[in-house]
Amino acid sequence: MAFKDNILIFEDRKIVDTESNMEVMMTWETPIMEKSAEYICQSKGDVLEIGFGMGICADYIQAQGVNSHTIIEIHPQILEKLNAWASDKSNVTIIEGDWSSLSISDKYDGIFLDTFGDDNLSSFKGFAVARANSGCKVTYWNNFEREYNPYNFDSVSYEQISISPDSNVYTEMQDNYYMPKVVL
Repeated sequence: MAFKDNILIFEDRKIVDTESNMEVMMTWETPIMEKSAEYICQSKGDVLEIGFGMGICADYIQAQGVNSHTIIEIHPQILEKLNAWASDKSNVTIIEGDWSSLSISDKYDGIFLDTFGDDNLSSFKGFAVARANSGCKVTYWNNFEREYNPYNFDSVSYEQISISPDSNVYTEMQDNYYMPKVVL
């Protein structure tokens, strides 16, 4: 069964996947989402967000005053919340589906990837490179408390962000998050 078919439970501070009993997203990630949005929105141009989750990063992207904000989401329960969130935002485009198999010809100035239960992450670098304007800022969820470049981007720097995670089963991070920063 694919993640998009799993039932999610939405709580005040987290989303839980009932199939795996894992947290999909938690509110303690807020400082990470804020810094990620600031990074990818530096140009105030066109931004692509892959994975909406609780909408934390999306709120910060909107606060940056970007030209356009495209969000790709695969899970129907999250899509319902995303559609409600976007209903009064004229610069938001929602694309339903699996980012790795969509035909998207648009180019972006900022790209953020934070998905759950995603089996296609190995194709993210090629996807990002093909959709990046020159100088595009890219970041992605780093599940480790260290510098981590699973997509083999040519040049990655990291910003250390202090965090205080709630108890969870999806990461062992304790004190620091290493936000990847890629420029294409």
